[in-house]
Amino acid sequence: MAGKIDIENMEGFSKYEVARILGARGLQIAMNAPLLIKISKEDLERVKFDALKIAEIEFESGVLPISIKRPFPKRREEKLKRVKEQQVSEEKIQQIEKEEEDEIAKEGEIMGLVNREDEIDEDDSGDSEEE
Repeated sequence: MAGKIDIENMEGFSKYEVARILGARGLQIAMNAPLLIKISKEDLERVKFDALKIAEIEFESGVLPISIKRPFPKRREEKLKRVKEQQVSEEKIQQIEKEEEDEIAKEGEIMGLVNREDEIDEDDSGDSEEE
């Protein structure tokens, strides 16, 4: 009687919904809820009085009064607005880049960064000290 459940033919329930239904009904049966169908003593012994197997039998017979509510996304009927790109001239872009470069150079002087003129070739300096 209680074999493997054919989930594909379960009236449009997903496998997660079937698991939730069987789990909820199995818990009810385990808490001594009355059975919704007549099951003989031999059939109960065959399934070893397992609440989940009894829930499967009830589910397959279609007597469970459990319903599934599926929320659907709200439908919107408004037009999408396009975002207008800001038109910036090449001259404005070059001016902004120049200002950023000047600011970086100014901060570099404050931080004491080395300029090209101040650099000393490592090959010409202090190699003899290491030997």
